[in-house]
Amino acid sequence: MKPNSIHVDLLGCQTRLHQGRQYTTRLIEAGSGPALILMHGGGGHAEAYSRNIARLADRFRVMAIDFVWHGFSSSPPFREGNWLKEFTLQVLDLMDSMNIGKASFEGESLGGWVAMDLGIHHPERVEKLVLNTAWGGKFKDVPESAADYVSLRKTSFEALEHCDEPRIRKRMEWLMAPDKVTDEIVAVRRAIWSRPQTNRSLTEYFGHLFDGSCGPYLFDEAMISRIAAPTLLLWTDRNPLHGVEAAHRFHQLISGSHLHIVKNAAHWPQWEQPEEHDRVVLDFLARAKPE
Repeated sequence: MKPNSIHVDLLGCQTRLHQGRQYTTRLIEAGSGPALILMHGGGGHAEAYSRNIARLADRFRVMAIDFVWHGFSSSPPFREGNWLKEFTLQVLDLMDSMNIGKASFEGESLGGWVAMDLGIHHPERVEKLVLNTAWGGKFKDVPESAADYVSLRKTSFEALEHCDEPRIRKRMEWLMAPDKVTDEIVAVRRAIWSRPQTNRSLTEYFGHLFDGSCGPYLFDEAMISRIAAPTLLLWTDRNPLHGVEAAHRFHQLISGSHLHIVKNAAHWPQWEQPEEHDRVVLDFLARAKPE
């Protein structure tokens, strides 16, 4: 069956810019009740969760955001040192300006790093965490695919430089199987990456990401083991960079965590297998916290 268009998937949802105290954040929002904040990966945007928001909003106030330097959100100067902290500061600014004391978070790839940072350094703001093919961990014995890393760097810079349909499509095919890449999501990504401010910011973001400067700010095993919030490891059988070995290591390190492997998916399981993603996430969020 042909999937819905993004427009149809987002019927009943609101896309808007929210002005916080420090940052402007673009978000796609729907539903009411406990807050669930969805955070995309590097280079992404809120539409990464367009197939999930409405279904998750049956039980939650769902907010899928554009990170700083991404999409239509703020593009602050890159700070010296741990510039990755800017993402966490943005999320906290959003919550504070909306009077949200605690939320559950799903973070995919880069969003998983931010979710871990919240769980480690701001546990009082966290209900539950979903680490979706999360980036941001440093493991003793879990390899990273050098070929995937080289491919990601190459396709990212080429797509930003040219912003044509073939190169944007190739970058999207790094994220998922080619048959899951629709013309529409390519068009959305191309329109966003073609915005001059976004293009400049993402080019600088990827420059920092690939120059090794973020290495000291990733979380080692001792830091990861400090995560106390109920956590779901949502992984895939075809995840680039970090395979299922990384998911199992996260599972060992985070006490009481749950692990689910999505089959026939790569780096965007929420898009590639949306029904399974939503069922597993909702089941996890509905579980009572352990006493």
